[in-house]
Amino acid sequence: MAEQDDGAGFLRCFGQQLKLLRERAGLTRAELGSRLGYGEDQITSVELGRRIPKPELIDRADEVLNVGGVLRAMKEEVARARYPAFFRDAARLEAEAVEMHVYANQAVPGLLQTEEYARAVFTMMRPPLEEEVVDQRVAARLARQNIFTKSPAPLMSFVIDESVLRRPIGGRDILRGQLEQVLLTGQKRTVEVQIMPLSQEENAGLAGPFTLTETRGGHRIAYVEVQNVSHVHTERHLVRGLEVKYGILRAQALTPRESLAYVEKLLGAL
Repeated sequence: MAEQDDGAGFLRCFGQQLKLLRERAGLTRAELGSRLGYGEDQITSVELGRRIPKPELIDRADEVLNVGGVLRAMKEEVARARYPAFFRDAARLEAEAVEMHVYANQAVPGLLQTEEYARAVFTMMRPPLEEEVVDQRVAARLARQNIFTKSPAPLMSFVIDESVLRRPIGGRDILRGQLEQVLLTGQKRTVEVQIMPLSQEENAGLAGPFTLTETRGGHRIAYVEVQNVSHVHTERHLVRGLEVKYGILRAQALTPRESLAYVEKLLGAL
């Protein structure tokens, strides 16, 4: 249950602050919602800490309530609350990345997931997440994909085990849409996707998935996660070890061109 409450305390605090400022302005929830362009139910959910407000809602509320930036000052923390506690440091580093290299052998990497696939992943978690938490996690995962539209966009590479692309999480239709997404993203000039075929007799990544990130400051960082327990490694010897492993994985996998052709082949077989 602690997993589901990550960030909930801060969201409740933000909601209480919004409620106090709204009441000070003499507005009902319906009236504030009307001025912000949102429904009363949504304002209620935000005030009760059940819904993560969008940045534009926070900006508009700050303006309508005339509170001089009090709500805007909390936008960054509200954004961080979208993620479970174990991923927040990784999300911050991801936003600062100039390079990212991802190895995945359990599920399609979050940055490549479609909305339907992401929802299927979060829905099947056990213990089950509440519906509102699922909605928040899906929205947060999709928001991370804005990284592809940044200018300049970071250089990114993905090595994905073939088993991931054959596992019909959510059903065949969802898998079909997901394979199409992988194919489209892999065609971007700043992205390279490589597939580790099941027929490959050598695989250096059996110990599990990981991500390598280089920040604007030139820092090389490694992120590993298992069973909602994560570690951000900055120690040079640990990062170097995973860099070596990733290099070997890329050599063992299909080339980017072969990989996209392979994804097309998997699509045709569905």
